[in-house]
Amino acid sequence: MSGNGRLDGKVAIVTGAASGMGAAEARLFVDEGAHVVLTDLDDERGVALAETLGDRAEYRHHDVGDETHWAELVRHVDSTHGRVDVLVNNAGVARAGAIDEFSWDDFDLSVRVNQRGPLLGMRAVIEPMRRSGRGSIVNIASGAALQGERGLIVYSGTKFALRGMTQVAAAELASDGIRVNVVHPGCIDTPMHQQNPPEHQATLIGRIPLKRFGDPAEVATMVLFLASDESSYITGTDFAVDGGILL
Repeated sequence: MSGNGRLDGKVAIVTGAASGMGAAEARLFVDEGAHVVLTDLDDERGVALAETLGDRAEYRHHDVGDETHWAELVRHVDSTHGRVDVLVNNAGVARAGAIDEFSWDDFDLSVRVNQRGPLLGMRAVIEPMRRSGRGSIVNIASGAALQGERGLIVYSGTKFALRGMTQVAAAELASDGIRVNVVHPGCIDTPMHQQNPPEHQATLIGRIPLKRFGDPAEVATMVLFLASDESSYITGTDFAVDGGILL
């Protein structure tokens, strides 16, 4: 792919970037001219991907649920590049279980990664973005944040929370020129999705009007739009990338 420079000169942080949608976002951002800091806990994949992306990509080990990790990460990016223009809160975990079956360990992990992580990230980048007078934060939620689904009470709850936090952050940070939006992927062909048993995947295909799973690159193009100046008058808004599954 040959980029058009839609992110020329911008510095972006993408969490959960070692694989799946995060990796697709990092690739596209680099292609479009950004310097991208990829973060994850999967160091082997993260380092390998950053090396393939060249001089405008670097990898950092990062636990999104750890406030100290966030402070160190943003301090590094700001001191190295003098700015933080884009944050993509992509890292997430999916844990299934009905209301009377889920484990509290899964609940705690889901809240830590899906809710606490993005909130820490948004707080951490306010100062450098405020100093620049602009910035774009893109939170990756889920179609499960638009409509509850049986068996996903913990996952859906954390993603609904992320959607609400996005709207509040957008309202509070707009005067600083910081935009905050949320993307809701549907059934995207990622390692997380591939863990579903074949019969469940067949059921999902039957519910999708476009009759296929999405590609991570199709989510990345939406995230690119929201990260770029092309979306300069958009904030606090939901964007579904789901093949029409909620129709």
